Amino acid sequence: MARRAIGANRLPMSEKRRISFLGLGVMGGPIARHLARAGHELTIYNRTPERRERWQARNPELSVRVASSPADAAEGAEVVITCVGNDDDLSDVVLGPNGVFRSLKRGGLFIDHTTASARIARQIAVEARDLQVHCVDAPMTGSQIGAEEGRLTLMCGGRPDAIAAAMPVFEAYTRRVVHIGRAGAGQTAKMANQICIAGIVAGLSEAMRFAQASHLDTDKVYEAISGGAAQSWQMDNRWKTMAADEFDFGFAVDWMRKDLGLAMDEGRGLGVSLPITALVNQFYAEVQAIGGGRLDTSALVRRLPLPGKRK
Repeated sequence: MARRAIGANRLPMSEKRRISFLGLGVMGGPIARHLARAGHELTIYNRTPERRERWQARNPELSVRVASSPADAAEGAEVVITCVGNDDDLSDVVLGPNGVFRSLKRGGLFIDHTTASARIARQIAVEARDLQVHCVDAPMTGSQIGAEEGRLTLMCGGRPDAIAAAMPVFEAYTRRVVHIGRAGAGQTAKMANQICIAGIVAGLSEAMRFAQASHLDTDKVYEAISGGAAQSWQMDNRWKTMAADEFDFGFAVDWMRKDLGLAMDEGRGLGVSLPITALVNQFYAEVQAIGGGRLDTSALVRRLPLPGKRK
């Protein structure tokens, strides 16, 4: 199992590549920017032109080629990277009649950063093998802040030679890359990641309301408990904003529900019971029902009534 933490053992910067990046969303947009700033010859594509235009307006100093379709983006590229919404989006831009695999050359490298099912990752890997294309499923963790700062962690599935080919590309925007196993393993590891986060946020939400009902200073509570066993990334980055009822940022509830659905589907196929995951998924459905689908996942606390107020 290959594992690399970028830092003291950082590899020297690789030679510049012809890279095409598809999907300029909250996570994909910053990654594309890091690749262009690293000196790679970048082509971009987004299914909604408005988002691509916003990306260009925010990065006017970057010279990029704009592709008219996924197939056009892959034409002449050495590396194609996707970061889209879900399985259907991914299937369309990669396997569709005008998809990436229509024109990505033999010996090329395909990397997917979408959080998707292990099933679609394995399907794409089979198609890539038949086309003699290297293929890596590489979902990420590290939040929007990590993407902006180039400090993402990737959990990768694929053949060792494909991972080795991708490593120099990853340098531009990651701090850690872990090769989990064969095709689809990266996606399955990401499901485990989301299961952990969901349970932590649920506990954090209850702790917040408990502290507020007890009329405690939530800043003091954080100071007291964040240095011990209760500490987590979610606590360090979301406790204060939860106390302030601020959620207009970060990873959306809608996307968390999609991810938890993937985990539960995979769990059913494995014969694994995920009762806490299923429960928190329903809690998030309540947040969606009150209009919080686009809020950060820490908005889970909103399903619990404030002390002294009805829900």
